[in-house]
Amino acid sequence: MNDKFFDLKKDKQDRIINAALQVFALNGYRHASTDDIVKLASISKGLLFHYFESKLGLYVFLYEYSSRFMLLEFSREIKETDNDLFLLMKKMETGRMRVLKMYPYMRRFLDMAEKEEWQAAVDAVAEAHKNYEDKIRNYLGQADYSALSPKASREKVIKCVEYTLKGLTEDFSSRADFKPENLETEIDSYLQMFVAVFQ
Repeated sequence: MNDKFFDLKKDKQDRIINAALQVFALNGYRHASTDDIVKLASISKGLLFHYFESKLGLYVFLYEYSSRFMLLEFSREIKETDNDLFLLMKKMETGRMRVLKMYPYMRRFLDMAEKEEWQAAVDAVAEAHKNYEDKIRNYLGQADYSALSPKASREKVIKCVEYTLKGLTEDFSSRADFKPENLETEIDSYLQMFVAVFQ
């Protein structure tokens, strides 16, 4: 993490983080422009590179910050005794939605990072990415899968839900009038449907 950056006032930190999250989330690493980031954040390019020496340095900071922030919100929601798959997923969504109210593009940024093809960016966040994925797998590993319909495959149910929620996030966050609360309502309705279908 970048200690100098955290000396800035919180509102300025968040303005820079949100601008960078949005540009990387919508464009991927290769096509993300630092010119667009500084314009959105209303700062100079010199200031951006004072805190982050390069575009790659900014990307690594964002990934580490976002994954830690998201996992912290999950840990506030999920208890070790939670073993209903859809309750676990609902609690993860509750955490994600709380994050989106502060950082509207953080979830899409993390989703986009999973599909990132620019190798330098992939390699630079590999350790943080593994830690993030391992923690999510551990949460889902708490579930009692015997509660699923006998015809439902554990792996396919998880992928079905994950693909749907990521698709909804991509769809809603691409809209000019994107509001996290609208995404939250839609995701909640899909989770209710999955319970009816798979249990």
